[in-house]
Amino acid sequence: MSHLTRVAFWRTPLSGRSPAGSPRDARAGVTQRPAHDPSSPRSDFGTVLLHWGTATAFLISLFTGIRIASDNPKAIVSKWLTPILPQGEIWSWHFFAGLALFFFGSTYILYMRRSSLSRRAAPKRLKVLLLPVVSKLKFAALNVGLHWLLYSLIVLMTGTGIALYLGFGNWLVYIHSTAAFIALGYIFVHVTSHYLMGGIWQLLRIVRPTRLIATKAMRPRPLLLGAAAGVVVTLAIVGADWFTRDTLVMRPVSVAPKPERLLDDPVWASARPVYIRTAQGINLGGTGESLVEIRAVHDDKKAYFAFRWEDPSRSVRRLPIVKQADGWHHIGDNPYIDDVTTFYEDKFAIIFSTTAAFGAGGVAHFGSKPLANEPGSRNGRGLHYTDGHMVDMWQWKPSRGGLSGHVDDMYIGSPRDPTAAEASQLARYQAGYWGDPGNAYYVYNFEALRPSEYHDGQPVHIKRLPKDLAATQKLMGHWDPDPDASVDDGSHWWMTEDESVPYTPELDAKIPIGTIIPGVLHIGEYSGDRNDVSAAAHWQDGHWTLIASRNLTTGSKYDQDFVPGHDLYIWVSVFDHTQTRHTRHPRPVRLVVQE
Repeated sequence: MSHLTRVAFWRTPLSGRSPAGSPRDARAGVTQRPAHDPSSPRSDFGTVLLHWGTATAFLISLFTGIRIASDNPKAIVSKWLTPILPQGEIWSWHFFAGLALFFFGSTYILYMRRSSLSRRAAPKRLKVLLLPVVSKLKFAALNVGLHWLLYSLIVLMTGTGIALYLGFGNWLVYIHSTAAFIALGYIFVHVTSHYLMGGIWQLLRIVRPTRLIATKAMRPRPLLLGAAAGVVVTLAIVGADWFTRDTLVMRPVSVAPKPERLLDDPVWASARPVYIRTAQGINLGGTGESLVEIRAVHDDKKAYFAFRWEDPSRSVRRLPIVKQADGWHHIGDNPYIDDVTTFYEDKFAIIFSTTAAFGAGGVAHFGSKPLANEPGSRNGRGLHYTDGHMVDMWQWKPSRGGLSGHVDDMYIGSPRDPTAAEASQLARYQAGYWGDPGNAYYVYNFEALRPSEYHDGQPVHIKRLPKDLAATQKLMGHWDPDPDASVDDGSHWWMTEDESVPYTPELDAKIPIGTIIPGVLHIGEYSGDRNDVSAAAHWQDGHWTLIASRNLTTGSKYDQDFVPGHDLYIWVSVFDHTQTRHTRHPRPVRLVVQE
């Protein structure tokens, strides 16, 4: 929302009447002040305060919103603007600026009515454009038209913004972004039209306040009562949001659910579900949206969560590798900048935080280098970290242990110093997002490269080859070149240590060109804190179902305990065969554990 339009017009009655003592141009019907008078023109204090308050909030909202929009892989204009866009924890600034705009907008409406200034933007002034009057009046009328264009944009941006906040996306994202870019262009048109209307003094009037001219129609204390109305409206919006947020109740049960039965276990029928609309991801049938259903119970020892979410395909092919005449090649895009969007596995993430801060508990930081003294991410999209509090994160990865009963137990905390490999971008620097202490057994079946060392079509050095190629290909199932296609039910796209052998040129020479092998290896065992969460999962009829369980308390500083009186806030993300471009939802869900 922008009210840069709050710049006051010359107080020029169209009726031709002039304030007492003022010279008058009878032909134009315009109240004039001497051109040499340095005090002319000015704007009233209320207009000046509301203009600059609104303009500041609008610019913060606009540029933080464009930063968020620039993360879209299809973005064009917003990507051009990235050098001048803010970095860091953008979500909070964006939402608080939106609340400020609600305050200033509500204040302005009542202020205009009580101060008898509503005629400044009255639509009837547009008819001047059709009359034979001086250019100043025509530009004044043009500014009224621009005001109403902006008001329309504000209504559109507010409506679509609320819908996005509630978890809707798809075409609403496009409308919201388009309206924002039009509003950005409006700023320059607005300033230019005012300059043409009255020159530099017309622009300077917004920094030269004067007292409001009292009229018989003016009512007492317009600014004070307008501000009071703005406070009431803002508090009502905050209250409506806070008290309508969903609560997931983890209720006690006498018999624990059996994970392998998924949602068919009768325990889940008695657990009230919460539904979360997530959006602004990629793939997912082109919508980028997925509806997530969550249930939770505990048996005084363990917590059990049931998740079910929309995903049109069973995708578990994480960067498979194909043999060509010149060597082995990745099948998939962007393998060394952590931004694969084609041949990748589906994933699901949930975080548990003690704070309901925007940006998923304050963990999302946008930009190529949000930490001035640390490396940025290899894809330039941003980093996950907090200001010191610990966020517990579970990430289910089907090809990296998820279909073998594991959920990767991770955390997001304060950013740590990079290793030498991370500083040089040979390895991925993740700031404050890491696995819990312990071991996860997955590794990648190719040697690491820096983004600067890799180019499309370049062969990769692989680590292991199938011990029995026919057996491995049978486990993988049939190959479909469409990245959106489902793989066979029960197929898996990884090799264990027993199913593979170290790479040798001699063994490689026996493998025919065109052979495809998995890009993931399972070496060793899950162990330590990282092995706290177990799972069972299955894909069917366009949905994944995941049952995850963990002890109510673990004693680890990297985990959040599930105990009565210790409420948490949760966010979930759906990845449809994409590495990092997951869905999201701004509103947290409160988690309450019953005794």
